[in-house]
Amino acid sequence: MSRTIPTTAALRQISRSPALSRTLNAPLATTRNDICILCQHRTRHPSLTGRGFHSSRSIFASSNAAASPSQNGEQASTDDDSLINKPPDISTHYTIFPSTIPTPPPNGPFDISTPDLRREFLSLQARAHPDKYPPGIEKQRAEALSARINEAYRTLTDPLTRAQYILASQHGIDVTAEDGAKDHPQDMETLMQVLEVQEMIEEAQDEITVARLKDENEERINGCVAELGAAFDQGNVEEARKECVRLRFWYTIRDGLREWEPGKGVRLIH
Repeated sequence: MSRTIPTTAALRQISRSPALSRTLNAPLATTRNDICILCQHRTRHPSLTGRGFHSSRSIFASSNAAASPSQNGEQASTDDDSLINKPPDISTHYTIFPSTIPTPPPNGPFDISTPDLRREFLSLQARAHPDKYPPGIEKQRAEALSARINEAYRTLTDPLTRAQYILASQHGIDVTAEDGAKDHPQDMETLMQVLEVQEMIEEAQDEITVARLKDENEERINGCVAELGAAFDQGNVEEARKECVRLRFWYTIRDGLREWEPGKGVRLIH
């Protein structure tokens, strides 16, 4: 469940209470978009969504274990370029893209070449797209595989969701959990910095000021991503966790600034 950041004055009062840590660890508001990214690519850049790390993997496994085409009286695809009969390794998000990410973390770097990842993604989706198959078991398997590839791409292409995936899948740390503050309390320095930025947004009177705030926040995001990558590359999991939480805050500020309108309050979700 996402939560709305209260007014600045209220947050300062909250910061003195035990409820602070629970508020700080509420998950980011996300949206699910099940439309194939390859289809979206034909008209616009695909949007990034939330953190369904393993959902479609089980779907594909179920479809893959279904009766063979011969048992269903169906003709197997003769397309040599198809991924249905020889799917990629779907054990993790990283193994789906071996050309772009031959050595994933913790042995490989956190940073990813986004253009290379996108090229490999589009190539895989073109070969597994459900539209290539008639209704039946092969189409179901294609739909499951396509969804799995989408899920991995959406997660890895964005630094925040990528970091959250690594922390959850490799270290058992879920920074989105509402009760996470019990084990991972937030530092007051980050909280106070977020409060100051929120106050500036509330006091903004024109688009010029908001544009400046946007530029400043993008600098924070870029700096945070750099620190996050360095922490992962150095094997400093605790520092990576802290930077991941900070990045969640700056993403929230970014969303609030994008929604800014004169005379309208900014609703910040974290």
